[in-house]
Amino acid sequence: MKVIIKKVRRIFDDFFKIDEALLQYEKFDGTMSPELRRLNFNRGNSVAVLVYNQNQNSFIFTKQFRYPVYASDPQQAWMFEIIAGMIEDGQEPEKCAIREIAEETGYQVDNLTDISRFFVSPGGTSEKIFLFFAAVRDIDAKFAGGGLAAEGEDIQVVQIPVPDVMKMLKNGEIQDAKTIIALQWFEKSFKEIQNKQKKLK
Repeated sequence: MKVIIKKVRRIFDDFFKIDEALLQYEKFDGTMSPELRRLNFNRGNSVAVLVYNQNQNSFIFTKQFRYPVYASDPQQAWMFEIIAGMIEDGQEPEKCAIREIAEETGYQVDNLTDISRFFVSPGGTSEKIFLFFAAVRDIDAKFAGGGLAAEGEDIQVVQIPVPDVMKMLKNGEIQDAKTIIALQWFEKSFKEIQNKQKKLK
C-alpha cells in the first residue's frame, strides 16, 4: 500500500529524538488519506534477555530507578526487569545482548535463544526490541556487573527463584512489558528447554 512522505523534520534532538512527518497513506478503500501530521519517538532499537541460572533454578533480574515510571507511578519507579540495552550503530543484536548481560549482571554467555522481536509502541515510537533467552551457571559469573557508572547506571542484580517469579507475574507485581513477554514464553517453553539441556549434558 502506498505512503507519500511530504516532509520530515527533527523537532527534538538529544539522547532521544523526535521526528515530525507530514504524510498521506493509502486507506483500505483504495483512496488516499488527507495530509496528516505524525510524530515518531526515535530512540533506536534495543535488546532484552531473560537470563536463567540453571544451578539455582532462578531468574537474574536488574532493579533500577526509572524516571518515566516515577513520573507516572512513583511507587513502581524501582523496577524489576530483564537485562536490556540499546543497540549501537552497526552492531548485531546478539552481540549487543551478550555485552549487556556482562555489563549489567557480570555473567559471560556465548549462546542465546531467539525468543521474538516486537515493536514497543507502534503508534508512538519506531523502537523494536530483539528478545532473547540465556541459560547460565554460577561459574559463568566473571565480572562485577551493576551497569556502567559512566552512564549513570546504578543497577542491583537480583536472583529470584522461578516459582516465586511466576507468582509475581500472576499477581501483577511485574509491570515491565518485555519482562512479562519473556516470562510468558518461558512458562510455555520450560519443558522444551529442560529437554534441550538434558541432551547437552
